[in-house]
Amino acid sequence: MGPADWGDVPTWIGGAGALAAGWFAYQTIKSQREQIGEQQAFIAEQTQFMDDQRQNLELERAGLRAAAEERRVSQARQIKRSFDTWGGHGDDVYGPTGYSAWRVEVRNNSADPVHDVTVKFGESYTPASARENEGFHHPDGGRRSVPVELIPAGHTVVFESPHWEEATVDNNRPVLLFTDAAGVRWRHDSYGKLEEVPADGAS
Repeated sequence: MGPADWGDVPTWIGGAGALAAGWFAYQTIKSQREQIGEQQAFIAEQTQFMDDQRQNLELERAGLRAAAEERRVSQARQIKRSFDTWGGHGDDVYGPTGYSAWRVEVRNNSADPVHDVTVKFGESYTPASARENEGFHHPDGGRRSVPVELIPAGHTVVFESPHWEEATVDNNRPVLLFTDAAGVRWRHDSYGKLEEVPADGAS
């Protein structure tokens, strides 16, 4: 048996070159994978950052909208109204009869005036009279035409309905209508619901 054949020098050089090339390719792929991983992590961080920013902007916008809405309805909420019924008896061709009417007190607790103020009773009845609650200070007793053109800050106006039979007065419950200082028309019903009147004026 002779000595082992380890090949010639060119074969060794070729094998070493192939090994080096393989090692270099492996390192290149490894480096590329690390770079891709870093890029993916960076993209994920940026995506999360942008998502956080978007959520923050949405919260800020929601807060601004809520603040704007609060400012929009602030004056309307300060227009206070109270109401009750009062009645008496009169005579007609059939003898003594009972009657009843609504008395609605509207007070402007805001810092600005309100305009075009009236009360609607039932579907279509308008007030029989309106006067300033501080009417004794006025020569005319504080009487005002309806709708009341303006109620200044801190003032109160009392509206009275027509007279009805006591049995039917509740069918004509009062609804307050007014325009705030910003020109928005509001409706406040006898159950406490405050809402903006549509632009077409339906109420």
